[in-house]
Amino acid sequence: MTSTDIGIDLGTASILVYAKGKGIVLKEPSVVAYDKDTNKIRAVGEEARMMIGRTPGNIVAVRPLRQGVISDFEVTEKMLKYFISKAMGRKAFRKPRISICVPSGVTAVEKKAVEEATYQAGAREVAIIEEPIAAAIGAGIDITRPFGNMIVDIGGGTTDVAVISLGGTVVATSIKVAGDNFDDAIMRYVRKKHNLMIGEPTAEDVKVKIGSVYPMPQPKVMEIKGRNTITGLPKTVALTSEEIREALKDATSQIMETIHSVLEKTPPELAADVADRGIVLTGGGALLGGLEQLIEEETGINTVVAEEPTLAVAIGTGEYMELMSKMDKTL
Repeated sequence: MTSTDIGIDLGTASILVYAKGKGIVLKEPSVVAYDKDTNKIRAVGEEARMMIGRTPGNIVAVRPLRQGVISDFEVTEKMLKYFISKAMGRKAFRKPRISICVPSGVTAVEKKAVEEATYQAGAREVAIIEEPIAAAIGAGIDITRPFGNMIVDIGGGTTDVAVISLGGTVVATSIKVAGDNFDDAIMRYVRKKHNLMIGEPTAEDVKVKIGSVYPMPQPKVMEIKGRNTITGLPKTVALTSEEIREALKDATSQIMETIHSVLEKTPPELAADVADRGIVLTGGGALLGGLEQLIEEETGINTVVAEEPTLAVAIGTGEYMELMSKMDKTL
């Protein structure tokens, strides 16, 4: 294997690139700003994210991936090309072997689109990996052994719940309820309850700072600014973590239902393993306050958050090729 092997976590909210021997070499939002008049890309990643909701008419800041799926093929391809060359640096002579991650619920057509975009962006070889498997590897679980492990990966666009054994998924479900839905729910709640319009970045800020899905001994408070929907003037409101819990109720109950349904479909031997070994949470959504307590309370199964939940999928994607070649040798 050459040093040009890279793993890409193609997320709805952010893109992470893992290079063999170097670890995570790039982490940027999956946002592209382009000029509608000339169709030229003006900015990619963090620079483009700063432009969301703040651009003049001719410049649009878009997220080309919606709910883990490519919604704009051309822009995704350009974005991938940009990130790959940025991660590889100028010195790369050989085209890289790229393993890239997709949510477990994507269709064959969507998988093909990701593969195609990666080849177009300059890959020599492409391996498509399902998100829960990558998340499990990145969380440090040895997926090659005949034990059941349960992974709940909450990203920006999708939540993947899977039971993994012997290097493959035994039962898996992917739902389009994740970080973005949490943001939307907060925006809706604030509009309804406080007559205040806030943007996506503010909602995300609230979620990160005071977001909670489980009663806290000491509720947190945060002041936010937005536009009053009645007067149209700027207005400041104090939000509490209890209110955010209320706002996120629907989204979290959908995730809980998915966990229950995956557990119900799991073969008894593997279900016993999961009860022993616990549930592992990965993805940015795993950082939501009180999530592990909520899952533990509802399932009765010990739940932990992976060490680096936001990096787990990217690390797992990068290590997947090595792991599979080891498995082939032992078989």
